[in-house]
Amino acid sequence: MTRRRVAGLVVLVAAVWSSAYSIAAQRANSRERSLYVSVVDQNGAPVPNLGPTDFIVKEDNLTREVLRVQPAVEPMQIAVLVDTSQAARDDIPHIRQALPTFVTDLTRPNDAGRKNEIAIVGIGERPTILAEYSSDPSQVQKGIDRIWALQNAGMYLLDALIEVSQGLRKREAPRPVIISIATSGQEFSNRQHDQAIDPLKSVGAAYYALSLGQPDVGLGTEARERAIVLDEGPRATGGYQAQLLSSMALAPKLKELAAQLTQQYKVTYSRPESLIPPEKITVSAAKAGLVARGTPVKDDSKRP
Repeated sequence: MTRRRVAGLVVLVAAVWSSAYSIAAQRANSRERSLYVSVVDQNGAPVPNLGPTDFIVKEDNLTREVLRVQPAVEPMQIAVLVDTSQAARDDIPHIRQALPTFVTDLTRPNDAGRKNEIAIVGIGERPTILAEYSSDPSQVQKGIDRIWALQNAGMYLLDALIEVSQGLRKREAPRPVIISIATSGQEFSNRQHDQAIDPLKSVGAAYYALSLGQPDVGLGTEARERAIVLDEGPRATGGYQAQLLSSMALAPKLKELAAQLTQQYKVTYSRPESLIPPEKITVSAAKAGLVARGTPVKDDSKRP
């Protein structure tokens, strides 16, 4: 073998060793983070049997290595906010009919034998707990039976989002979810949109906003702030907003949402050690035609 070939072989081996050492060092100096992720097709149906190569995770537009993907079996703490203002009077019969199936689907034991907890909160006149968090459908049903339109009452959606987020924080909820079912009736919360969105992000809650009837196009401050919350809140937390022109569409929409929540993935990826946390975390599906939404998992080391 010539000296040139020997020298080339040495350089190649050194380059391979250096690359392997660099990757090993990077992994040694990284920490694992996870997301709860829903992946749906064009019909809104959950997509099963996905693996690490099916997800793209980015932090501040920097792609991270996906280490593993597994079914999310940690129980959820789900707060359902229901419009009980006078504006919801004609929609409440459909709300009361749609919720029991939704509750049954979400309180059924998952593959790990765990049950989710659900609470019902009325947001007419003032945020009012109608049913405390429970994995017993019969207990949650008692709250559903208490859903009635309050005469001459307005809606306090933004106040409810803030108070429910605070309640989830006190409960140290590991996997919180907030779902609002609201009309476009007058908003009475005297809040700025960031006052409602920041607590959602702080507590790590995925927010799903189901709006009934025509969108509110009012120019008042309260209507404008609520519109921003309904738009930015779900996008910032891994949920979504759906505008249902009729409350008759609520039952199939809740059925679809229950399937998405109960078939989420836990996607774990590697993040390099850094004193500055990322400002933005995004997850997407590698395959065209699929939509992925993710909510960061709370850092276990920060829990009491």
